[in-house]
Amino acid sequence: MKFLFKIILLFSQLPFRILYALSDLTFFVIYYVIGYRRKVVLENLQNSFPKKSPQEIKKIEKNFYVNFCDYITETFKSFTISSTELRVRVQHLNQDVFHEAKAENKNVILLAGHIFNWEWYNALATIIPQEKSFPVYRKVQSNFWEEKIKSLRNRFGNEALEAKEVIRHIFKNPNDGNSVYMFVADQTPHFSEVTYGLDFLNQRTPAFVGYDKLSTRMDLAFVFCEMKKVKRGFYQINYYRIHPEGEKFKEFEVVKKFHTLLENTINKRPDNYLWSHRRWKYQNAIKVMG
Repeated sequence: MKFLFKIILLFSQLPFRILYALSDLTFFVIYYVIGYRRKVVLENLQNSFPKKSPQEIKKIEKNFYVNFCDYITETFKSFTISSTELRVRVQHLNQDVFHEAKAENKNVILLAGHIFNWEWYNALATIIPQEKSFPVYRKVQSNFWEEKIKSLRNRFGNEALEAKEVIRHIFKNPNDGNSVYMFVADQTPHFSEVTYGLDFLNQRTPAFVGYDKLSTRMDLAFVFCEMKKVKRGFYQINYYRIHPEGEKFKEFEVVKKFHTLLENTINKRPDNYLWSHRRWKYQNAIKVMG
């Protein structure tokens, strides 16, 4: 594993033009030779877009694999990329939401989806007024890769938190407008944790609801992150404040609004979503539908 990581570090120091040439080669191998999860991707696309023609589905599928290979390449690059270059490649729009939350003395809960490239949010910590930034990640089985993933998320002044620790941390941390928590909020809950689901992309979809519990118990600022791929290696993130319909959020209100916003983003550029993820494998475990 150490040897492999050394190769990744060497790989990450290559210029982007070479990295993207290698990404093109990776695409050919993954798509045409190995056929990595093509059955899963095709099924997800057909179920999500039942009105699209086979030709349209095929185009989305192929473009997804191009973006997926770029995502892998860019994630490797994340180990060595500077905050300056990352700020050039990722434009953060509507940063006023962070200043508003700080003025209101409310900590921020960022809600993002698996839109490429979500790994490039990290440099946000260097430009927002909040002093603390906590990316949330899921623990992996290998202690070695656990350490490396955490170190990747900890770059640029971040302090990565494992998913099982984050809710407790938020309740204990002062709600004073000085902290931002970054959730990739369309995670699939484990079978034993599926309690709520909704209609998302034309399917019954189990939803992770940990952050929703926060919305009804604490006065926090919830912000949706809309990632847009401008061109290869360049992205825009627009931040939108999610407000309650009334004075306070009702149960599952944030979850519903997040998934509506995420679905709109996916419909604009469906090839930029992580279709190889088994997002709908626990449909039958849903106990409550919203």
